Amino acid sequence: MSDTYTRSVILFSLKMGHFTSLKRYLNISYISQIQFLSNILNTRKYLKELARIMYKGKSAKNKFIIIRNMKIEKLKMTRMHNLFIIALSAMCVACGGKNQGRQQTVPEFAVITLQPETVKLTSAYPATFKGRQDVEIRPNVSGFITKLCVDEGSSVQKGQTLFVIDPVQYEEAVNVAKAAVEVAKANVATAELTAKNKRQLEQKNIISKFDLQTAENALASSEAALAQAKAQLTNAEKNLSYTQVTSPVNGVMGKVPFRVGSLVSPSMTTPLTTVSDISEMYAYFSMTEKQLLDLIRQDSTSSKILEKMPPVSLTTADGRPYSQQGKIETISEVIDQTTGSVSVRATFSNPQRLLRSGGTGSVIIPSQLQNVLVVPQKATYELQDKRFVFVVDADSKVKNTEVEVFKLDDGKNFVVTSGLNPGDRIVIEGVGTLRDGTQIQPITPEAAAAKIKAATQPVNK
Repeated sequence: MSDTYTRSVILFSLKMGHFTSLKRYLNISYISQIQFLSNILNTRKYLKELARIMYKGKSAKNKFIIIRNMKIEKLKMTRMHNLFIIALSAMCVACGGKNQGRQQTVPEFAVITLQPETVKLTSAYPATFKGRQDVEIRPNVSGFITKLCVDEGSSVQKGQTLFVIDPVQYEEAVNVAKAAVEVAKANVATAELTAKNKRQLEQKNIISKFDLQTAENALASSEAALAQAKAQLTNAEKNLSYTQVTSPVNGVMGKVPFRVGSLVSPSMTTPLTTVSDISEMYAYFSMTEKQLLDLIRQDSTSSKILEKMPPVSLTTADGRPYSQQGKIETISEVIDQTTGSVSVRATFSNPQRLLRSGGTGSVIIPSQLQNVLVVPQKATYELQDKRFVFVVDADSKVKNTEVEVFKLDDGKNFVVTSGLNPGDRIVIEGVGTLRDGTQIQPITPEAAAAKIKAATQPVNK
């Protein structure tokens, strides 16, 4: 009969209570071998019966094996029992120590006292650049472009030829005008001789005054025709000179949409190119009506505003600061009804020609706020679109307080506009773990930093 079957029968017999006394079968020393199991399971009589049944009919050798196996089981259960007791004790001690720590230890939080201070602010306004002069180059005569003298992007000087328009027809027009002038001169000379002769004849009463006046009128008409011919010559010469398209200013040549062979005329809408004088650049930006009103209330008039405006700086499109400082020169007095803003112009020197017409950047205007309260952004938390801080009262208990703030450009601090007063103490770290009415131990930010540093330093072994 197998051990598994025997054990099953034994367990079933013990469960049903089918056992008798073990005294006549077992020595008392054997009973002591299973005393531990009996105490743990509170089933001493079952285990005794188990031992009786297992011993019954066994030889001394088999009894020795049974006792050895029971000792092994006792040792296993003893170890498990001890581990269970130790774990249970540790949990009790930990829970008790934690509860005792909670009752006795007050958490420490870094706290600062608010004092009024002066804050330097900078306001950035998107701007577009234009040269001091952006001159559109247009043709004054019609014709085909026969030569492009300067390519786009090149620096040009005043009077430098940019384009050449076919001059043949205009040269011929000059020649015709010159011939007309010569004809008019000859007519004038003839009319002068006729008039002179008429005067002599009229003095001798050979001709009437009517004939003399007719000769005088013919002379005047010839002289007028000569003047007209000279004017036509001048116009023809001007048109011929217009075939040489020159730059009216010093600057940089812009985009060239027309090349050699293109037909151009004064009536076309697109210019030949644009020449920009970029030795000095204008930066145009907008200011809201509210900002303008604030400035006017401070300084009464726009002229006084311009006088008191500090030098402004510039950030280029790549985010880098521009080396030259500028000056705000004009503020428009007319508010754009579509945008509700006014146009402002700042002037910047451009010796290195780094700025170009049509470019973009940001004009930076510095300003100062006097006697304001500044709080770290990490000392606040947001709830339902409202911002709060924890104020520490005289009893070192915290109270959540709503505040109104606006951001500084340093990305770390807020300027408080309402909700706090000078002398208030606020928690600046760990606000996410606090609740209204929590008791804390205030410490300085330096002390808190020292504790963190000490806690994070490696321990020397």
